[in-house]
Amino acid sequence: MSVIRTSLSLISFGFTIFQFFKKLQDAAVLRGASAARNFGASLVLLGVGLLALGIGYHLWFMWGLRQSRDEMKLSSLIHAESLFPASLPLIAALSLLGIGVFAAISIVLHSGPFG
Repeated sequence: MSVIRTSLSLISFGFTIFQFFKKLQDAAVLRGASAARNFGASLVLLGVGLLALGIGYHLWFMWGLRQSRDEMKLSSLIHAESLFPASLPLIAALSLLGIGVFAAISIVLHSGPFG
């Protein structure tokens, strides 16, 4: 869940920086705001990348837990069948990843509601 928190912070802060300097440039208040806008876009992309790595690690960890459970069952250390429930942090992370990818694509391609 710490990866979700950090990614959300990076994505939202980067998006805010990007939009703030885009609005200043559109209003002709600033001329050369592209460096700050690029920094904001980089934060969004960094947040999306970090979140993707966190999701991958979570899936790998859950797979390892399932393997350990199967080994304990084969060794007769446990008897009950128990499925792992749906991971709520994984669902939240996948939702945030979708939003972040949409925002990143919109920013990079300068299209859609965020570009």
